[in-house]
Amino acid sequence: MGNVRLPQHSFTNWLDVGPLAPHVDAFVQYRADRGYAKNSFATYVRSIDHFAQWIHRRRVDVCRIDESVLAEFLNEHLPSCRCDGVVQRHRPSLSAALGHLLVVLRARGVITPPVVSKAPVSEELRQYDEYMDHVRGLAPKTRESALRIVGRFLTSRFGDYVIDIPMVRPEHVRRFFAQEAKLYSKPASAGAVVAALRGYFRYRASLGDLVHGLIGALSYPANWQLASLPRTLTTEEVERLIGSLGQAGRCPMRRTAIVRCALDLGLRSGEVARLGLDDIDWRAGTITLRHTKGRREDVLPLPSTTGAAIAAYLKDERPKTRNRAVFVRHVAPRGEPAGPDLVRKTIRQAYARAGLPYTGSHLLRHTMANRLLACGSSLKEVADVLRHRSLNTTLIYAKLDSRKLVEVALPWPGSPS
Repeated sequence: MGNVRLPQHSFTNWLDVGPLAPHVDAFVQYRADRGYAKNSFATYVRSIDHFAQWIHRRRVDVCRIDESVLAEFLNEHLPSCRCDGVVQRHRPSLSAALGHLLVVLRARGVITPPVVSKAPVSEELRQYDEYMDHVRGLAPKTRESALRIVGRFLTSRFGDYVIDIPMVRPEHVRRFFAQEAKLYSKPASAGAVVAALRGYFRYRASLGDLVHGLIGALSYPANWQLASLPRTLTTEEVERLIGSLGQAGRCPMRRTAIVRCALDLGLRSGEVARLGLDDIDWRAGTITLRHTKGRREDVLPLPSTTGAAIAAYLKDERPKTRNRAVFVRHVAPRGEPAGPDLVRKTIRQAYARAGLPYTGSHLLRHTMANRLLACGSSLKEVADVLRHRSLNTTLIYAKLDSRKLVEVALPWPGSPS
């Protein structure tokens, strides 16, 4: 099997003589290229060995393997498995390994791509997603959230049957909202359901459907956006956080650079994850943000402390990889871009190391805005740095600007003027 040796087990014959034998080399190379650890690799090999034994006994042709075959193996065979040898029976490990097997088999053209559902609801959601993307210009996360809500609504009304919007009544919409609202801990959070349904009905109106009564069937829950103060780190907490960045642990340089990007530049977790090597102009001292929440490119000055943290990570800790992302994974799949979840996890771990009782990564963005105000920046300047489209979004930080609030505060009743 090339230059890659499989772990030696007494039950690996199925990988040599079973129906998957011609594709084992490709699977091994696929895993090796992504830098999986030896123990993880051995687990995946045992998982594929188990699956190979099962499809041989069931006489399943390799070309017929798809998600439904995997589901049958995991849901029907695994609970009552009597296969020979010390086979892998841990469902999460099997599911992960077989998911990668499908990727390899499809890349080699052995099996067909996944079938796109042509069910009425699925097709309707596909078309609506295209509308939100190309006409309204909504970000992927926003579209994904809206599609989940609209999909549940359409499924509850029509199931697998053809969608007939004129059959939808306002009471159907209100009843669905009442059920969905139970999923949210705060009433104001249920506003996402209202926004998703209204957006969908406006889309149907653009197609000529008479849905104006449906658009007005729901109102947004009461939500006073400026009623609370944005949470920020105190000066002492910022110092504790920065002081803890040099502590030993896994990927300390990456942790320092990520926290610096969020604290010094006010970047969102997704923006940190999407930073590319080509986005940094070291000579000009600038950084370009692409594919932001506002769907535009923004150029920001790169503070020296942030640039030094990124440079140290790139020089001394970042794994060798052809990927052009600044922050990449250090464990399998090694060298692949670090996603927003990894960025948020890194910031949570930084809080924990500093002994701070926080978990939200967006807290650093609020802290950065507060620090700008404390240094004398105007709300317009804060809005520009945070890249807010509307100054109204930045108004919540006005309540943190104690320097300006002192000038307009009225004397306390009964106190000397």
